[in-house]
Amino acid sequence: MSATERANSMSEERSVWRVCGIAGSLRQSSYNRVILRAAQELAPSGLVIKIFDGLNEVPLFNQDLAASGDPPGVSVLKEAIRGADALLIATPEYNGGIPGVLKNALDWASRVGSEPESALSGKPTAIFGASPGRLGTARAQPQLRLALESSGVFVMPKPEVHLMSISGHVTDGVLVDETARRTITSLMEAFRHWISQVHV
Repeated sequence: MSATERANSMSEERSVWRVCGIAGSLRQSSYNRVILRAAQELAPSGLVIKIFDGLNEVPLFNQDLAASGDPPGVSVLKEAIRGADALLIATPEYNGGIPGVLKNALDWASRVGSEPESALSGKPTAIFGASPGRLGTARAQPQLRLALESSGVFVMPKPEVHLMSISGHVTDGVLVDETARRTITSLMEAFRHWISQVHV
């Protein structure tokens, strides 16, 4: 067995991959928080998703503020990302683009600070999103992908998951639509393989 084959085998056999999940909305009952919880529930064996719930503590990015050291909320965000093997982002679509709160968090996370590289650098990542509209998040996701790739993130290319008309698929804060749940299950299975490829 070659060195590459051994590395592939070791990566595929790893028992647990830790994933930091981020919903790009501050609203506690947001649909993207709902689908992130569904991904947590439907993730295959060996994929453990911990949802980061502190975006409301991350201030607006300001280089003057950053020069004085990371604010506490930013430190917590960076620690959550650094402590994970991968990143899973559920984004809403606001006015045809990604939410300001999500872009702001990425702007902070991409800054190196006192570390040798940014928290995002080299991180395998999957993105998906939900919207009450008929386009899902088809316009927001390319913008998110570009922002992530510009920060050195390895974004999984396929499958693309745009959950549209989501309001009819959620009951009491739970994703109940079986088609949507199967779609997320497939996404998570592909994501586990993507993580193992990136971490070879």
